[in-house]
Amino acid sequence: MTQDREQLLGAYARLVVRVGANVQLGQRVVIRCVVEHAEVARAVAAEAYRVGASHVSIQYDDPHVQRAAVEHAPNEALGRSLAHELEAVRSWQTDRVALIALTGNPSPALMEGLDPSRLAKSQPIERIWETLGILSGNEVAWTVAGAPNPGWAQSIFGTPDLERLWQAVAVAMRLDEADPVRSWQEHLAVLALRRDLLNERRFDRIRFRGPGTDLTVGLSPRSVWVSGALTTADGTPFVPNMPTEEVFTSPDWRRADGTVRTTAPFYLAAMNALIEGLELELADGAIRQAHAGRGEAAVHAQLDNVPRSRHLGEVALVDGESRVRRTGLVFNDMLYDENAGCHVAWGAGFPVAFDGALPLDPEARVEAGLNQAGTHVDIVVGSPAVEVDGLDAAGMATPIIRGDEFSLT
Repeated sequence: MTQDREQLLGAYARLVVRVGANVQLGQRVVIRCVVEHAEVARAVAAEAYRVGASHVSIQYDDPHVQRAAVEHAPNEALGRSLAHELEAVRSWQTDRVALIALTGNPSPALMEGLDPSRLAKSQPIERIWETLGILSGNEVAWTVAGAPNPGWAQSIFGTPDLERLWQAVAVAMRLDEADPVRSWQEHLAVLALRRDLLNERRFDRIRFRGPGTDLTVGLSPRSVWVSGALTTADGTPFVPNMPTEEVFTSPDWRRADGTVRTTAPFYLAAMNALIEGLELELADGAIRQAHAGRGEAAVHAQLDNVPRSRHLGEVALVDGESRVRRTGLVFNDMLYDENAGCHVAWGAGFPVAFDGALPLDPEARVEAGLNQAGTHVDIVVGSPAVEVDGLDAAGMATPIIRGDEFSLT
């Protein structure tokens, strides 16, 4: 590692710990990652101790073990979560931990050749539900950040150029600014202003129109627009996604109609598949048809195997000022690629973006109009050629994004 990269890694860890998870004095910290993320995980752990964490643990996964399970495990054992694994997740809530999850797939082609249905079933849905239940209610501070590694770089550049990947991450994370923390504070303030403007308008629907896209997503009177910074139940601010360029809300899962075409490839992490040229047809809130130039079988395998994954859980707005967009890259990682443009997501909605949903159980949330599912998949549908309007109950349109610029005032 060069000295420059050491400095970059140190600055990155400071942002993740102090702005993202906002680790507090005496707090327990849990870092979740795969073994290839060890370099970044160790830097984050050291920084967490510097700010006063009482205990830091790193929970490593190994996707090679998942592949072995898909190939050889009994069908009834696929995706099973053990009692102690579920209890470990529940302990986050009891201890009020700060959770830091690292992403950046080191081996994107690892699951190629596997049976898509068995791969879909290998997801630990029960553990995912426990995790989503705690994180979606903002009961603990949490953040997701990338961990540059050679395999991830290989998937982007065709060569394991780790230095080049670090430079791209530096742009997306504002590490190229003289004071990255202040830059993040200013950026979050801009997103908060957009959030407030959208909440003032109380739009009934959001409409996307562009090449291959004419989609209207219905909101609920309870839908609330949210920006990049959130607050835990005990008042600790944190930033769940680093980077983040979006303002978002959760729609009424029963209200989505039209067609939509993705404007960027995306990596469907649960299926270890790159999806290109995806086109969806929605009616009465459900995905009725899905076609893709690449990865179509993986999309169908997830939609067919994860209950309620055919309904939308998020609509998000991103304009041309996006730092991720500025890199000009497809990162093959949802954390980054969703921030390249406006997007929608199938699967779980966010209680924080749906008024009154936090104290409800999953069944009551669904009854109220907030989708709940064991997955959340963001797909980018925005571009300079896609117009975004807010519609009131009478159908009157107000421009929100035109020519890639946020125009609502």
